[in-house]
Amino acid sequence: MQLIAYADRLGGSLSALHEVLDGPLAGLFTGVHVLPFFTPFDGADAGFDPVDHTAIDPRLGSWDDVRALADEYTVVVDLIVNHVSADSAEFRDVLARGDASPHAGMFLTMSDVYPDGATEAELVGIYRPRPGLPFTVLTLGDRRRLVWTTFTSQQIDLNLADPAARAYLDRVLTTLADAGVTMVRLDAVGYAVKTAGTSSFMTPQTFAFIDELTARARELGMQVLVEIHAHFERQIAIGSAVDRVYDFALPPLLLHALSTGDPAPLHRWLDVRPTNAVTVLDTHDGIGVIDVGSDQMGEGSPGLLTDEQVHALVEGIHERSGGQSRQATGWAASNLDVYQVNCTYYDALGRDDTAYLIARAVQLFTPGIPQIYYVGLLAGHNDMDLLAETGVGRDINRHRYTPDEITRELARPVVAALAGLIRLRTAHPAFAGTCEVAGQGDTLTLTWTGGDQSAALTVGFATPHATLIWTTDDGATRTCDDLLDLSVLWPGASTAR
Repeated sequence: MQLIAYADRLGGSLSALHEVLDGPLAGLFTGVHVLPFFTPFDGADAGFDPVDHTAIDPRLGSWDDVRALADEYTVVVDLIVNHVSADSAEFRDVLARGDASPHAGMFLTMSDVYPDGATEAELVGIYRPRPGLPFTVLTLGDRRRLVWTTFTSQQIDLNLADPAARAYLDRVLTTLADAGVTMVRLDAVGYAVKTAGTSSFMTPQTFAFIDELTARARELGMQVLVEIHAHFERQIAIGSAVDRVYDFALPPLLLHALSTGDPAPLHRWLDVRPTNAVTVLDTHDGIGVIDVGSDQMGEGSPGLLTDEQVHALVEGIHERSGGQSRQATGWAASNLDVYQVNCTYYDALGRDDTAYLIARAVQLFTPGIPQIYYVGLLAGHNDMDLLAETGVGRDINRHRYTPDEITRELARPVVAALAGLIRLRTAHPAFAGTCEVAGQGDTLTLTWTGGDQSAALTVGFATPHATLIWTTDDGATRTCDDLLDLSVLWPGASTAR
């Protein structure tokens, strides 16, 4: 079990996050994905636009704090492979000196990919996470150039064909390995390699780059987690080629099943999904829908859900959140993501405790490494004040918790029950065994068996309800027909770590 958290939003610093894990969250997690803490952690994209990817923002701590965390927990850290901040020392030198800068080749321009120019068909064929073309007009030295900026004009894409850019990424990898990091998450890696005549998204050249980067990470003792939002068949292909891949189809499929009573698409996915997955319901980004929809890259392959079902899914989230998600999604807010709905998962389910715990139970019983986002751990509500303050859609799901709030939220019945469920998943020996997926009609059963121990979850989606059955150390069998009771039925598990 791993927690996903910003150090500044759950604790306030790296050492304070460590104290939260050891204190109020003791026994819940064996690992933590610490979202970007580099200089600066509060830039244009919440740390995903590092000025210096090898330096920790001193407001959050030091590399010694990361090492202390890694001594006790599996630590996952982002490797931002596609871009750096426009305020980085290297790019500022290129802005000032242009081609005379020793860093000029490190950053990508349109002419690097299309030296003879690009046709209209080539440009509209570039796969985009947001509206518009991926270029910003900037003056480099004394020349006006089209600089490649996949996400925002503050995030300058690296030219990964340039030795200086590769050397930069290797310095970052080495720094993370020296700090005891166990796994690196390749942020936005699908867009990192640009190749003329292609979509420049998850092309053979991209896979070759991932292979090379993964080999280097393994040399340094780290695994690689790939972050890709794409058609489900592409996710399956990616999963077979990497250490770990996110299961981004699970969150929308569970929302669909719980809101319609129809788990058939979920069953289909569970039959074919990669088992080397990291399972999530929520992250620092929005709830992905492209992962279950029809192929957006021209092939036209159908998705796990029809276009009509995807539309109903999105509208259902807007309705259950009282319209709050609509205010934070798409054209309504900056940082536009054409494939995500910005909303906490708890609010996406209309703050229904039963439905929320069922979704979490399915997540934790689905094979893979479960990660729980800090707002989801506390069954958080949409932060409309923060959204109004920043105008950034994803901030609706990035609340800043004070110590008093953490204590108060952990006492809520739904959060206490989720903590009991997490302890069960972390400590029960059956989860070291194998999982069998079964069910028909509106039901789903996930059964884990390890030695003489077992744990089984059965969910009925038509009228959402769940039954949990597990064996105990003395050979007895326990049954829970109301997941809210888990805070009492499984309150401890001191052997969790």
